[in-house]
Amino acid sequence: MTASPTPQARPEAAASAPRTAAEQAVWAVLAGVNDPEIPAVTVVDLGIVRRVEVGAGDAPVRVVITPTYTGCPATDIITFLIRTALETAGFAGAEIVQEIDPPWTTDWISKDGRRKLREYGIAPPPGSTSKRALLGESAEIECPRCGSRETERISQFSSTPCKALHRCRSCLEPFEAFKCH
Repeated sequence: MTASPTPQARPEAAASAPRTAAEQAVWAVLAGVNDPEIPAVTVVDLGIVRRVEVGAGDAPVRVVITPTYTGCPATDIITFLIRTALETAGFAGAEIVQEIDPPWTTDWISKDGRRKLREYGIAPPPGSTSKRALLGESAEIECPRCGSRETERISQFSSTPCKALHRCRSCLEPFEAFKCH
């Protein structure tokens, strides 16, 4: 079996890894599976898909995913959407496996995914995990509407467990931001 990407690899690094035609076909299908809670991004954009394994012959496709949070309420729906998309594309009997170690990190969101989040009105996490660890709570969240860094968190909780509610002090608009981890 061929694996892609490695668990620690960022999605854009994995995108350049050599793949068989079958792997490319599976990745193309997965790139069309939108996140059920944030339909502007796909499960590939968010880095939820860790690896695709395609065996020889009649061996089923194996897709390894990591939820953004352990216990994420959308995980079962994501699994269903992936399985349905693969079956529709002719990959019947695909096995969808969850791995939670190492845990998902916002570093796995692709550059394209970050752009799509911003365009959708959700602030992507600033910088890398290691940079945020140094900055702590002082890491600036940029308003996805006006670009101002004059923002404040008004609630640790938002519409999903992986986002917090913020407000821009410049344009006064509220917005969601991915929690950093």
